[in-house]
Parts: sequence; structure tokens; C-alpha cells
Amino acid sequence: MDELVTRDVGRAVATLRAGGLVAMPTETVYGLAADAEQPDAVQRVFEIKARPADHPLIVHLADAAAETSDLAGWAADVPPAARTLAATCWPGPLTMLLSRGPRVIDAVTGGRDTVGLRVPSHPVAHELLRRFGGGVAAPSANRFGRVSPTTAQHVVDDIGHLLDPDRDVVLDGGPSDIGVESTIVDLTVSPPQVLRAGAITADQIAVLVESGVADASGPSRASGMLAAHYQPSCRVVLAGDRREAHRAANAARAAGRRVGILDRTDDLVVAARQLYADLRRADAIGLDDLVVVLPPAHGIGVAVRDRLAKAAAS
Repeated sequence: MDELVTRDVGRAVATLRAGGLVAMPTETVYGLAADAEQPDAVQRVFEIKARPADHPLIVHLADAAAETSDLAGWAADVPPAARTLAATCWPGPLTMLLSRGPRVIDAVTGGRDTVGLRVPSHPVAHELLRRFGGGVAAPSANRFGRVSPTTAQHVVDDIGHLLDPDRDVVLDGGPSDIGVESTIVDLTVSPPQVLRAGAITADQIAVLVESGVADASGPSRASGMLAAHYQPSCRVVLAGDRREAHRAANAARAAGRRVGILDRTDDLVVAARQLYADLRRADAIGLDDLVVVLPPAHGIGVAVRDRLAKAAAS
């Protein structure tokens, strides 16, 4: 698989323009990127991930001037709250759900009239997007429903055998710094709804837009809204504290199961950054159960708890 992996941004740009796929680093997780305006390339993203066709993708952009009304054709309407968030949170780990513009094709949105847009802050991603000059549709670079990748090696381990080294590349930009996917906020409803928790919290968004924000309600319309997601092969068991975790682990061991305990409650930033690597490690060492102590429900801990709840769902 060595021929797949590169640090050459120019090669990745050429790959996108030729209709190939690029597993690209971002500050959140690695994404599987296609030129968002090439339907065949976008379709291959769905095929490689085994992703349902009605589960929309996020379009990543190099830049989006908040003062423009249409974000260069990607959004049909940019309300004042969206302009504020673009000016303060982009580039960064925030995705805004907006009314789709004329550049957005049905394959990206699953036929919906909205599109998720974000401007990543990872320097390699930014250079790739700047030189490419368009938008790329990019979900996480793993099989659908499984643990997201935060290194190039994770991508190779998950989907390397499905990529074509003659037309696709894995762009290695080092480990993702944040480690959980971007916050998604729906700005087509009032008040705005936070559809997926991330490093930018609902409280921070509420302050920026000077209005209340609501929890997600209604049908699934963005990545990460399904009840079960981000799942390793082992069973994930959630514990409210360390004592409960040890009780659960001892009970599982008594039943003859191979068990590990994960407790990163002392540092929420590290808990988020290492979460998916920790889940992958549990599978790599052959655990039957991973008992995880839930982090506090504040800051990025909210996002970590969200991912763990979905990883533990049956």
C-alpha cells in the first residue's frame, strides 16, 4: 500500500481533478474526498464506504468570505447567523447546514435541499483545497458506521484495499489534532439546531449568534445523527465513574470475556484526540469488551460522550 500514501499535495490535487479520491487530513478526522462537482467521483465515495445514498456528505472549501451572500455558489442563502459563524469559526471544526446553492449536485446531498459546508483549519487540507480551487465532498475515510480514522495508517487499514493506487491517494498530514468530527449546526431552522456535537460547543455557538440554540430534532439530515455509529468490533460498555467501570469489567471477566478499561477523564482534549485510536487499539489486541468511563458533559466532553453513546449502541 506504500504507493497509495503520499505527502505530495500536488499529486493529491491532480488526483481530484482527474476524478480520483483523496483521503485527506483535517484537524478533526481524515476524510475521503472527491471533487464535489463530479458525480462519478462522489458515487465512488459512497461505494467505497458502503454508505447509504441518502446520507449526505459535507462539502469542504478553502475559503468562504462571510460578506458574500452565496458562498461562491455553494449556498443559496446565508443568514446573518451563518455569516457571523463563518467569520469567527472558519477555518475550524464547524459545519453549517444551509440551503444548497447551484453548484451542489444531488449526489452530495442525497437529494435534500440543504448542504453541509465547512472550511477546515488543517494546513495540509487548506493547501490542498486552495490549490484545487473547488469544493470537495468528504465524509470520514472509513467504512460506514465504523470507527473514524485520525491517521493515514488508519485509512490504509480500513479502506486501502478498496482504493486504486493508479487513481487514488492517501495524503498523509500526520495525526488529527482534535480527533472527533466537526460540530454541525443547522441554520435553516429557527432557533438553530446543533445536529452533532464537536469541539465548538452549543454554548459557544449560542453566544456568537446571540440567540438560543436547540438540540437536534426531526429526521436524520446530517452525518453522525444515527443512533449507532463509530463502532469498533468489540462491545463498548459505558460507566459513569471508575468504580462502576471496575465492577462492569470484573463481571465480564467472570463470564470469560477479555476486557479492558478506558479512562481518560482527567484530560478531555486528550480523550477526544485519542478516542478513535483507543477504540481501534481495543480491537487490535482482541478485546471482547471495552469498558469506558464517561468524561464530564462539558466542553469537548459532550462530543466524546456522544461518540461513545453511538459506539455502545446495539
